[in-house]
Amino acid sequence: MIKVAVKAKSHSYDIFLGEGCVGLLAEELKRLNPSSVLIVTNATVGPLYLQEVSRICAEAASVSSVILPDGEKYKDWQSVSLILENLAASGADRKSVVIALGGGVVGDLAGFAAAIYMRGIRFIQVPTTLLALVDSSVGGKTGMNMRAGKNLVGAFHQPEAVIADTAFLKTLPKREVAAGIGEIIKHGVLADKAYFERLERDIEKLSALDHQTVAEVVARSCEIKADVVSRDETEKGERAKLNLGHTFGHAIEKLCGFGTWLHGEAVGAGLVLAAQTSVALGKMSEADALRVEKLVQCAHLPVRIPGLSAQAAIDAMKGDKKSTKGVPKFILPEGIGSAVIQEVPEEVIREVLLKEGYEP
Repeated sequence: MIKVAVKAKSHSYDIFLGEGCVGLLAEELKRLNPSSVLIVTNATVGPLYLQEVSRICAEAASVSSVILPDGEKYKDWQSVSLILENLAASGADRKSVVIALGGGVVGDLAGFAAAIYMRGIRFIQVPTTLLALVDSSVGGKTGMNMRAGKNLVGAFHQPEAVIADTAFLKTLPKREVAAGIGEIIKHGVLADKAYFERLERDIEKLSALDHQTVAEVVARSCEIKADVVSRDETEKGERAKLNLGHTFGHAIEKLCGFGTWLHGEAVGAGLVLAAQTSVALGKMSEADALRVEKLVQCAHLPVRIPGLSAQAAIDAMKGDKKSTKGVPKFILPEGIGSAVIQEVPEEVIREVLLKEGYEP
């Protein structure tokens, strides 16, 4: 097992990573001494793991559960409300603990419900997808989507622990594995050149879920994110760099319909566009941008999204939560291993989108 410490200003906690480590959930709950536990999962994950996780949680407290429909399109107020109603119906109080058992959608929804129920109760992340392991379960971002855009409503609410059992990855479809690798590539591009080079060497092993490769790669991604979160918990500055590829990616998700493209797939295509934008601004060589594109492609992720309109994408990005007065900020790589936050002229974005084959 590998343990990674997250030292956020509001609250420090550990990420436990390894095959079979879900059993640690009982120890963590006994440490927290909850009055009750509510497990939030979805219709795909529940049949696989809910019984086992319920049994583990029952060693520490009374347990109830709520099963949400599966999919990004259900990351809405109706799902949050369902969790809140279940908390109230089960008699949950301020000593209760919510368990998020699932991927990024479940984690964001369960964490947001925990953040606002009785003005904040504790929760634990038990991610079941590679994407959630390396991204959404770490750092305390919670929330839901609106028709106007992705994650426009939410709260910063750090978990008490992240228990990442890599055995859960064995049931993932290949497309879900690839989506997780999109976020892993992002971490290499923005923060660690040597890590990016390791991904270039081991992308086939990672895609095949080689145990040792997954453990080491996921641990490094978690370390990168934890390090950034420790310095900028509520995204006043540096933490925004973790959104590399996301300004483009969120526009793709919104325009194509939430759930059409998985989040990590949209981020993969977004990384290619961010790299080409850096080339256009003289911040990155064409050779490095092509390395990013090749790695995205080798991870079985889309490098371009068919049928996307450049103008519609620009309009969507103006509504991104990082925008100010309708002017979006972009996270752009400066070579491989570092990134910068800046505004980009609309004409440059249009030029890049058209150059990459998107429709006018």
